Amino acid sequence: MSIERIQPGPRMSQAVIHGDTIYLAGQLGDPSADIAQQVRQSLAGVDKVLAEAGSDKSKILSVMIWLADMGDFDAMNAEYEAWLDKDNPPTRATGESRLATPDHLVEVIVVAAR
Repeated sequence: MSIERIQPGPRMSQAVIHGDTIYLAGQLGDPSADIAQQVRQSLAGVDKVLAEAGSDKSKILSVMIWLADMGDFDAMNAEYEAWLDKDNPPTRATGESRLATPDHLVEVIVVAAR
């Protein structure tokens, strides 16, 4: 089975496709933005990479969301639920972790079908 890489770089690819499964790299927002904006930007990144891979949010299988502070859980959920394809909700987990920089507040990692 072949492996296809979307936007490969020296450190990572934005997505890797194996068969009909798409694995996205973590999507981040602008670190100068607030939590709501960072969530929207991260989810827009998901949409963009999925489109490039020949998929969309209706085919998302799993979402993992890392928050720098679980105090942002409600604000993140408000943005996530506005974006979510309500007819095709994926599995999801949310945890708290230090992210790439102290100003990054959220990272979204997705696995989807093509």
